[in-house]
Amino acid sequence: ASGASENFVSFVEERIGHHIPVIHGSIAETRLIGNLTAANKNGILVPMETTDDELQMLRDSLPDEIRVRRVEERLSALGNTIACNDYFALIHPELDKETEELIIDVLGVETFRTTIGSNALVGSYCVFNNRGGMVHPMVSVGELDELSSLLQIPL
Repeated sequence: ASGASENFVSFVEERIGHHIPVIHGSIAETRLIGNLTAANKNGILVPMETTDDELQMLRDSLPDEIRVRRVEERLSALGNTIACNDYFALIHPELDKETEELIIDVLGVETFRTTIGSNALVGSYCVFNNRGGMVHPMVSVGELDELSSLLQIPL
């Protein structure tokens, strides 16, 4: 399994490493990085469980203009509760107001409290960037059109 992981990392580094930093690390002493973080070109949000060493590794690996911030939030799987691009973030309806303010400040986005297909885990039920995105197949055509209009991208 280790060889497969190394092959995957090499593949990713080869394809995108010259465009964006590829960082080898962990968050909250796990490899569940996508589930626990939310990020865009402006910053990265990590849960409070992120260790000091992990936080420092991120800061050392990213350009200075990328903000790295711990978030004290009951719903700590930030990647499951936040879906974002460089302009907008869909967020779980029950995220703390302080967390929403950090999302706006650190990621530099406009936020929308919503659900995707009646599910509050917006980061699990959709993914999008500045050009387009995908949503869970059970999302209705009406909701898909509404989200596309809201985010100003094709879904």
